[in-house]
Amino acid sequence: MRSLPLFHRVAGRPVIVLGEGPAAEAKRRLVERAGGEVIADLDAGIVRGARLAFVAIDDEGELHAALDRLRGARVLVNVPDRPALCDFTTPSVLERDPVQIAIGTDGASAGLAKQLRLRLEALLPDGIGALAEALAASREAIRKRWPDAGERRRALDAALEPGGALDPLAGHGREAVSAWLSAGGQQRQVGQVELVIATRSADGLTLRQLQLLGAADAILYEPAIPPAILDRARADAVRFALPYDGPMPDGLVLVLRQR
Repeated sequence: MRSLPLFHRVAGRPVIVLGEGPAAEAKRRLVERAGGEVIADLDAGIVRGARLAFVAIDDEGELHAALDRLRGARVLVNVPDRPALCDFTTPSVLERDPVQIAIGTDGASAGLAKQLRLRLEALLPDGIGALAEALAASREAIRKRWPDAGERRRALDAALEPGGALDPLAGHGREAVSAWLSAGGQQRQVGQVELVIATRSADGLTLRQLQLLGAADAILYEPAIPPAILDRARADAVRFALPYDGPMPDGLVLVLRQR
């Protein structure tokens, strides 16, 4: 079972949290930290138009009655430590406001998600949030500098990649974005890269292959390439099955062949 990762904005909106004890308190804090309004009454929450609910009720009869009522009202439900009963799960979140990195395991192991988050905590500098805010504030200036969406994406990719002018792991802050724009920015070289894939599993891909899949604007692939490998490409990268004799797309084109 796989989940679609989303960031749901609840600021100023009602969220139902039912139950008592540590699990319910943890969910109340989670909702409040995101700016949501905690509603402790099921019927009141439904009337208020809540679309999310956390249900931490120990009694099985009461729990399932609440779930039936909520799902009948089309409210998405989370039951702590009961992934089979959940419509959504809550990830372990690494925060560098406004940057958030959410790590989930589809409910398989909250402990694993937490330990991965703790490892990543040591890698991300505190200033990465300021970098994100500076990029947001400079959105119009960046659009003006690169009106074409493809060129703009490639310029940002080049600046944010390891060793780039805005490398997020190098501790750059607000001033780096202004300096980058003042210097005229930089763009990733575009063209065509051909890869021969020797594995049929996405887990067997090399780091370089994963980087190219994540950066390519277009993917040309042989039919033998497994879907699991294509899924590692950017979701908005256009895809063409080989043989392909149409016009060559702009940007970085990745040609995948199966050994």
